[in-house]
Amino acid sequence: MKVVLLLLCLLSLGSVNVIADSVGKDYMVVASEAVMNDKEWSKVIGALRIKYPGAVMALYADSPREVLRELRKYAPRYVAIVEKPERLNADYVFDLNRLSREVDEDIYADFLWGIITGYDAEAALRMVEDTRTPLLVKDAITTITELSSGKWFDRYAWIDDRELGLVGEKKGPEGEIDIYHTNITQILSKFQELYEAYDPDLVVTASHATQNNLEMPFSLGNIKAKDGKLYADFASKKEFLKESGKRRVYLPIGNCLIADVNNTKESMAIAWMNSAHACSMIGYVVPTWYGRNGWGTLKYWLTTPGRYTLSEAFFLNQQDMLHQLNAWKPDLQHKGYFQENVAELTYDENGFFHDRDVVAVYGDPAWDVRLQQIPEENDFTVEMKRDRKKCIITIKTKDHFDPERMEGSHFKEEHVKNLPFSYFFPERLKNPRLLQGQDWKVALDENCLLIYDPKFEPGKTYQVILETR
Repeated sequence: MKVVLLLLCLLSLGSVNVIADSVGKDYMVVASEAVMNDKEWSKVIGALRIKYPGAVMALYADSPREVLRELRKYAPRYVAIVEKPERLNADYVFDLNRLSREVDEDIYADFLWGIITGYDAEAALRMVEDTRTPLLVKDAITTITELSSGKWFDRYAWIDDRELGLVGEKKGPEGEIDIYHTNITQILSKFQELYEAYDPDLVVTASHATQNNLEMPFSLGNIKAKDGKLYADFASKKEFLKESGKRRVYLPIGNCLIADVNNTKESMAIAWMNSAHACSMIGYVVPTWYGRNGWGTLKYWLTTPGRYTLSEAFFLNQQDMLHQLNAWKPDLQHKGYFQENVAELTYDENGFFHDRDVVAVYGDPAWDVRLQQIPEENDFTVEMKRDRKKCIITIKTKDHFDPERMEGSHFKEEHVKNLPFSYFFPERLKNPRLLQGQDWKVALDENCLLIYDPKFEPGKTYQVILETR
């Protein structure tokens, strides 16, 4: 069926506060004809039109790949894909990841994307409305050890995934962390208790999972889904998690399969977006073993807290992975992992190739959701100025600058090595290139700059000069 291209401004809807036109001009909504032809689901498209005046829209019959011509014509920076859960699965996510690299000829992803869906049209519409204003993450709970310092959060609790029965809580911005042991038979009820008490902006999980369940650490109980709601599956009863209705971010960053909607609204992913109001969710749609795409996204977000939105962190990590994989094995650029013989690849080559296309992003890709800044860790500044066909990026390190911190402070080194310096451009640049005579080792495209092994020192100023157009 022929792809229909429409200007969203043709939709006649009421006016509300809108996000800046500069975002709208860089925004595309992609939706299936099944969504557009459904009276209730089409309201989700209408809400995005109100949110992003000037955005364009492309319709497809079976696959977003059908709108590649329109993606190349308009070259959007942000692409929201609106789809019903019954049409979403792992193959859909694989192809979206590949599609994001096919707008131009370079090796990098060309736009930030996110799937907007829900248990029903009302839930998908709520996801659009709940992301109309920024979110600064202050409270969190996790089932991983790696965030146990709690330094990013005002209130924080975790269930340890390395020491059986260990629990930690931080009850206020200046509070000490209270670490204690709980009865191991009560791990599931402890998670349920902490979830209700902390009512978190952010939930991060690992351990085992499938499309149908999330295990607590050490397999001590399950969270499951029923009718679009999350419940604790106790041996004697089922208890639905108590929800306040606040919007959240869910990062099942170390879980297998949980982000795979699996063609049903009864999946765990949909329940997190529905009853838990997870307006942004990033996770694997396959069993995970290498972990670079998931843990790398979290590392980019955590390392310079407040600098990047969650979507930007995912995007920067992707560009980093693509750059490194291309340096190792450029012939893999246009190949799919599950159709390729990987026996001759090294462990890292295999891991990067595997992880490249198997993570799903749900939610509005332009949503401004960030961690709080940590003032003592805000130790360098970056400014960009345009000068005709040149772009000058100035990096100033402060006296307390710590290069090890910029590299990620050894966070999850078993999955993600040292990070490069990274910068997400405030606006897209046209055909950026390093000005001749500079010897920075970079990954560079129209959206961002990565500098590998920059050797920055405290109290210094550095410039990267780009030619554009």
